[in-house]
Amino acid sequence: MRLLSLFAITASTLPIAVYAAEPHSYAQPDQVLVTHLDLDLTIDFPQQQLDGQATLKLNWKNPKAPSLVLDTRDLKIASIESVSADGKTAPLKYALASRDKQLGSKLTIATPTHPSQVRIVYTTVPEASGLQWLTPSQTADKKLPFMFSQSESIHARSWVPLQDSPAIRFTYTAHVTAPKDVRVAMSAINDAHHPLDGKFDFDQPHPIPSYLLAIAAGDLAVKETGPRSAVYAEPSVVGKAAHEFEDTEKMIATAEGLYGPYRWGRYDILVLPPSFPYGGMENPNMTFATPTVLVGDKSLVSLVSHELAHSWSGNLVTAASWRDIWLNEGVTTYVQGRITEALYGKGLADEESLLSARALEKDIGTMPANAQKLAPDPRGVGADDSLSAVAYDKGSWFLRTLEQRFGRDTFDTYLKSYFNHFAFQSITTEQMLAYMKPNLIEKYPGKMSWSEAQDWVYGTGIPKDAPLPDSPHFDAIDKERSAFLSDTLTADKLDAKGWNTQEWMYFLDRLPDVTPLPKIKELDAAWHLTGTPNAEIGMRWYTHAIDSGDKDVWSAAAEHMTRIGRLYLTLPLYKAFAKTPDGLAYAEQVYAKAKAGYHPLTQQAVESIFASAKTADK
Repeated sequence: MRLLSLFAITASTLPIAVYAAEPHSYAQPDQVLVTHLDLDLTIDFPQQQLDGQATLKLNWKNPKAPSLVLDTRDLKIASIESVSADGKTAPLKYALASRDKQLGSKLTIATPTHPSQVRIVYTTVPEASGLQWLTPSQTADKKLPFMFSQSESIHARSWVPLQDSPAIRFTYTAHVTAPKDVRVAMSAINDAHHPLDGKFDFDQPHPIPSYLLAIAAGDLAVKETGPRSAVYAEPSVVGKAAHEFEDTEKMIATAEGLYGPYRWGRYDILVLPPSFPYGGMENPNMTFATPTVLVGDKSLVSLVSHELAHSWSGNLVTAASWRDIWLNEGVTTYVQGRITEALYGKGLADEESLLSARALEKDIGTMPANAQKLAPDPRGVGADDSLSAVAYDKGSWFLRTLEQRFGRDTFDTYLKSYFNHFAFQSITTEQMLAYMKPNLIEKYPGKMSWSEAQDWVYGTGIPKDAPLPDSPHFDAIDKERSAFLSDTLTADKLDAKGWNTQEWMYFLDRLPDVTPLPKIKELDAAWHLTGTPNAEIGMRWYTHAIDSGDKDVWSAAAEHMTRIGRLYLTLPLYKAFAKTPDGLAYAEQVYAKAKAGYHPLTQQAVESIFASAKTADK
C-alpha cells in the first residue's frame, strides 16, 4: 500500500488507494459507493433463515461504471431491481460468481443507467457464517429460540449483500418482523420499552462500516443501568448482568472526560448465550458481550470498558482495512486501561497491562516476522487472522510508551484531537502516522524520534526500551511461584486467598509450559481449581493440567468446552488435547457433543486444530 496523502483528509476525500488495496472485498468503491442501507428482514426461526430485502443508496463515482459489485456469502438471490429517484423500479441483470472459501461470492449487477438505488431480495442459509441460530434448549432459560450475528471481520456479507469493507461507511434503517414473543435488538438506538408486537424499526444515523452491522433476537429482558444505558439478557441472566455492569454510566462519563463527548446517544449491553465466539463485540449503541464475564465481583468488567472505548477508537475512527486493525484494537486497549484505572485503580490497570505484555513477550518471537508488525504486509493474512495479540497488546504498548515519553496531559490532548480530526472516518496506518508526526512527534521534539515511532509500527518484536508498569502484587506472586516450583513452599502455603482473577491468571500464565504432574495435583488439592466457575482461570488451569498428563481433569475440561463457545477460552483446551492421540480422540468426542452449540466461527477453528494435529501425525 503506497503512502497516502498526509494532510487535509476528510470523509469526502478518503483516498481511492485505501479502497483499491483492500484484499478482502470484491467491492469497487472507486466506481460507486453505498451510502445508505434500508433493510427489511423477517426472522424465520423454524427455517433458521432471514428473508431479506436490502435497498442500497448509491453514489456513482465513475460516470462510465458498467456495474455495481457487492460482497455476498451463501446468499440465495431472488431478484434485483433498480429504484429510480421517483420510486419506479425495473429488473436488473446480475451474475453471482462461484464461491471462494474466504471471500464468498462476487455479485455483479449490471447498472447501465446508474440508478440512485438498487433493491435486492434474498434469503440467508442456516449455515451463514455471520449468524448463529440456537434452539430453546441451547439458551439459558430454555424457553425461546435465539439468533445473533457476528459480522466482524468479513461475515456481514453472509446476511446482507453489501460492500463488506471497513473503508466504506453507510447509514442504515431496518424494519424487522419477528415472532410476537421475541425481542429484536440491532446496532442502532434500541427502545427498552418496545412492546413485543413482532414489529421493530431501527435507525442508525451515523455512518458505520459493515462489520458493525448487527442483529439479535430472542427471549430478552431489559434492566436500566443509567440514563443512557441498559442491559439486555435472558430473564434469568439480566439481574446478574445489571449488577455486574452497574458502573456503565460511570465508564461513559470517565471516557468523555478523557476524550470528548460520547456521540452515539445510548450505550446498551446485550449479554448473549455462552456460544458467542468473542468476549465482546463493539456494535454501535449495543455491545454484544459474553456471559463468561459475569463472575459476580466485577473483576472482568474491563471487557465493558474495552467495548465502550471502541465508541471512540474503532467506531468513531475506524481502520480502513484489516491490515490496519491495530488502529481499532490497540488504541482501544490503551483507552480501556485508562477507564479501568480511573474507576478501579492503577493497581488493577497495571496488572492487566502486565498480563497482556508478558503473554506477548512470550509468544511474539514464535510468530512469522510479518505477523509481528502492527502494520503488516496484508498479502497472505486473512481478515480474521488480523485480530491477533499483536494488534491489541503491541498496539496498546506503543500508546503507553507515547504517554510515558510525552506525558499524560500532552498525550491525552493529542489523542482527543486525533479522535475529533478523524471522526466518522476510516483511515490507514499511514494517515494516522501522518497526523501524529506534526501534531505530536515534531510538536514536542526530543521526546521520541520519528524512526522510533516507525519501528514500533513497521518493526518486528518489541522495542527493547518498551516500558512496563510495576506491580508489587505480581512481584510477590513471582516469588511464591518460584518457591512452589523449587519445593521450598507447598501449595497450601501460597498466600492466594486474597488473589483476584488477574493475579490467579498471572500465577498460572507463568507456570512452565509442562508443569510436573505432582505439582498440578498439589495445586488442585490445595485450591480446588478443577470445576472453577471462573472461565479465565479455568482455561488456564485445564490447559496446564492436560499438558501435564492429568486425566482426572478431563471431564471437567469437557464441561468447560461444552458450556463455553468463546474462542479465546475454548481453543487452548482443544489444542492441549490435540497434542496426544488419546487427547485428540477425547477432544473429538467432546466436539461431537458440543458442535451444535458452537458458532460457525468456533466450529471452523476447532476443526482446523483437528486437521493440523492429524497432518502432523502423518
